[in-house]
Amino acid sequence: MKKRVTKAIFPVAGLGTRFLPATKSIPKEIMTLVDRPLIQYAIDEARAAGIKDFIFVTSRGKSALEDYFDIAPALESQLRKKGKTDLLEALKATNMESGAIAYIRQNRAMGLGHAVWCARRLMGDEPFAVILPDDVIAAETPCLQQMVEAHAEIGGNMVAAMEVPASKISAYGVLDIKQDMGAVVSVKGMVEKPALGSAPSNLAVIGRYILTPAIMDNLNKIKTGAGGEVQLTDAIAQEITNSDNVYGFRFRGQRFDCGSKAGFLQATVAFALGRDDLRDEFSTYLSDVMTARRAAQ
Repeated sequence: MKKRVTKAIFPVAGLGTRFLPATKSIPKEIMTLVDRPLIQYAIDEARAAGIKDFIFVTSRGKSALEDYFDIAPALESQLRKKGKTDLLEALKATNMESGAIAYIRQNRAMGLGHAVWCARRLMGDEPFAVILPDDVIAAETPCLQQMVEAHAEIGGNMVAAMEVPASKISAYGVLDIKQDMGAVVSVKGMVEKPALGSAPSNLAVIGRYILTPAIMDNLNKIKTGAGGEVQLTDAIAQEITNSDNVYGFRFRGQRFDCGSKAGFLQATVAFALGRDDLRDEFSTYLSDVMTARRAAQ
């Protein structure tokens, strides 16, 4: 019987230098996409997938991130007195039960693999998810939920994958496909940032993973690579050799790279246009802006 995925690791120790000076005083994960911080989108996706235990790998200067998930009695009291029940309801999603969240410090920036390895003592002998909050995915069925459902059928290690144009594929880790089964592909290799024209496929890995406990064993043995970092990709690729149980999953949805300014802006527009309370006013504004730009050219 395959074990259910109930634990998720959120690597949030990065400095967010691409968003300076905003990230000088606030964690990047607290930056708001419309009216919710990036981390809330990741938490909501994890909850929808059945995650019960949330492990944050943090670093110095992330106290605002920890406070965000705590209850705010004074604020809730004021909202209750003023009868603002809709705002009280919105706050509920930000509260986490005592003991549901654990915070682990990554005291040196040594890459994604090292961040995941930092949480090894909390994982036990069961599969776990890894969610990168920078990757925000708009989907009718949340991405991780799609993956958990597929993982229940096939097990092993699973990475979210999306098709990327050949002109952009060299910016990603790319899957070398052994067998294409539709939504799921079995993987015979992974190539990190291939040179233009040399990519083994157009399927790029993005920030959602379901991994077996063996990944932690592999991370224990991996030496640091380029830039002194431990690569999670290397630990996953080792399982292709060890167990031949690595799969890519073509999720249904649109991914936004909110680790970049352009991606963050694109996500802001897409999510705002998806909101009933904002769509009409915002789309009219965008239309007016484009009309003015065309007139000025």
